[in-house]
Amino acid sequence: MTDTTIPVSVRANAGFRLTLAGMAVLMAAASAPSPFYPVLQVEIGFSAATLTGIFAIYTVSLLASLLITGSLSDHLGRRPVISAGFALMALSLLLFWQAGSVGTLLIARVLQGVAAGLLLSALSAAVVDFEPKERPGSASIWNSVIPLMGLAAGALVTGIMMDIATFAKADVFGTLATICAVLAVTIWFVAETAPRHAGILASLRPRIGVPSSAKTAFWRSSPAVVAGWATGGLYLSLGAPLVRQTFDAEDHVTQSVVIALLCGAGALACYVARRHSSRAVTLYGASALSIGTILTLVAVVMQSLPFYLVALAIAGTGFGTCFYGVLRSIVPLVRPGERGELFAALFTLSYLAFGLPALVAGVAIGTFGLTNTSLVYGAFIAAFSAIAGLLRKFGTMN
Repeated sequence: MTDTTIPVSVRANAGFRLTLAGMAVLMAAASAPSPFYPVLQVEIGFSAATLTGIFAIYTVSLLASLLITGSLSDHLGRRPVISAGFALMALSLLLFWQAGSVGTLLIARVLQGVAAGLLLSALSAAVVDFEPKERPGSASIWNSVIPLMGLAAGALVTGIMMDIATFAKADVFGTLATICAVLAVTIWFVAETAPRHAGILASLRPRIGVPSSAKTAFWRSSPAVVAGWATGGLYLSLGAPLVRQTFDAEDHVTQSVVIALLCGAGALACYVARRHSSRAVTLYGASALSIGTILTLVAVVMQSLPFYLVALAIAGTGFGTCFYGVLRSIVPLVRPGERGELFAALFTLSYLAFGLPALVAGVAIGTFGLTNTSLVYGAFIAAFSAIAGLLRKFGTMN
């Protein structure tokens, strides 16, 4: 479905932009439900533990999808996997729109997780495939910046719509579902960068594989990945309720700003850091994440919202640059045919860190309360960030 009369460079640039847009939409769809959770909790009636369970089931289904289909696009091709992923994402968003029970929310989150698992590795690999030859390294920059911008935009726009629109769920989820459906079709109009080859069925065996050329770098970088994504899990699952309870912020925009500020600061930091070495970027990221998280804990104890937002911005710069530094370290180490496998392993580790602490926190809230649980969660992130910084400080990787 591609026009061979169009120059290869033009088709590649179009593919680069489309896959980046797809990544932004994917992450916006992931963060858009978060501001609705406190409202749904009141409307439907479920506990804080159930809330984190709804959040965590997304992670479980995403991980299962990654384990089974993470390297599928290396064998079947990027386009069919991306198309199927966006079709499923559109369906999940329609279910969010109509959700009137915990069961419907759970089904929506499962479908969203499966869709995200299909899309994360395939889109990330396609972005690298389409990287403009005159801008080497740009794929790693945008693979870090765009997802964070998508998360920020999804949360912030949703919060605004909840405060100004009469039918916010229809506006948010209906629009996102339509965009996903359009992407499911338009991806077929760009060039295929991973032609089909043998091993499709074998690739569906649940497994985690890190290409041998990247194993050392991958595992040395893993604490930075865990610290960064655990931060995302904290604020996407508990950020809005924490702001509402601790700082008495009832408006949805303020609750959404928590996610938008964290991710927006991360995106900006990644872009600013693009000219620095991967070692320097990851070292800064781990330090900023540790210091910023500690400051957010102090702000919660002081019940100071302005201090909390400043501290959150500092932590956000670390949240973004931790992952960007890791990408810069490991992506150049693998061959094109191994990119889907590498990103599947990377996102499996990321979403374990994203979901498991949030699930444990959801169980703990019933006993220790939201504020105390958040403080312990934050202390875990600060400690792991410090470990990540020490490993990179005394390691040998560039």
